[in-house]
Amino acid sequence: MGKNKLKKFAEMETFTNVFQCGARELGGRQPSEVSLQKHPMAGHWRDRFFHNDHPIVLELGCGRGEYTVGLARKYPDRNFIGVDIKGARMWAGAKEATLDGLQNVAFLRTNIEIITAFFAPDEVDEIWITFCDPQMKKATKRLTSTWFMQRYQRIVRPGGLIHLKTDSPFLYTYTREMLRLNPYPVVADTNDLYSPEAEQTAILTDARALKTHYERQWLDRGMRIKYLAWQLTPLSAWEEPTVEIEHDTYRSYGRNYTTKPE
Repeated sequence: MGKNKLKKFAEMETFTNVFQCGARELGGRQPSEVSLQKHPMAGHWRDRFFHNDHPIVLELGCGRGEYTVGLARKYPDRNFIGVDIKGARMWAGAKEATLDGLQNVAFLRTNIEIITAFFAPDEVDEIWITFCDPQMKKATKRLTSTWFMQRYQRIVRPGGLIHLKTDSPFLYTYTREMLRLNPYPVVADTNDLYSPEAEQTAILTDARALKTHYERQWLDRGMRIKYLAWQLTPLSAWEEPTVEIEHDTYRSYGRNYTTKPE
C-alpha cells in the first residue's frame, strides 16, 4: 500500500464526520451475513450526530462523495451520508466537508451488503446510487437487485425515493426489468439524462445539476447517462429478473472499450 493511501487512512481516523465499521466488528465473519448486531448509530444519526430532525439521504457507493457533499451544500435542511468501502476515495469528500464546515454531512465506510446494521426502520428517507459497478456476473451484488431492495425496505421509510444514475446500458436495462416485475412506482426514466426532453422534467433537476468526476469523463467520451427514480413502497415478495441482457461492450473508465456504448 502506498504512503499516500496510508496517510489518507490515518487522517480519516481524525475526521469526526467519518464512521468506519466492518462485519467483523458487528459479530459477523463476512459482509453477506445479515444476522449482525446493530451499530450504535442505528436509530441515532439525527440525535447523536446531526442534532436535528431533518430527512436523511444516503449515497451508496459514494466514491469521492461528490454527490454527498454537493447535495449537502444545496440542501442544508437535509442530512447526507456517503457510504462506501474504499477509504482512500472517501477521504476526499470527508476532507472537503470538514474544511468547509458542513454540519449535514457524514461518511460511513463499510460494506453496503450490511447496510441494515447501521440504520433503524424508516430512518432513511432517500437513496442515491451513482455510477456503481454494474456487477454483470452476479445479480445479488447489483445495488438495484431485489436482494438489495429487500434490505433497503428495512431502513427506508415507505415511499422513499431511490435514484439510479449510471453510464451502464446493462444496469439500466436490468433495473428497468426489475421495476417492471416488482410494483414500485416509477417517477422518472430516461436513457439520456442530458437530452432536451429530459431537461423539461422537473424531477431531474438534481440529477442534472451535479456531475461527478467520472460522469464528466463518460460524457467527454460521448456516452449517454441513464437515470431512473422510483418509490420504495413496501413489498412482501420480490421477483428477480431472469431475462438475458446484453453485457456492456466497454470496460470501466481508464480502459478502452471495444465499441462505442449507447
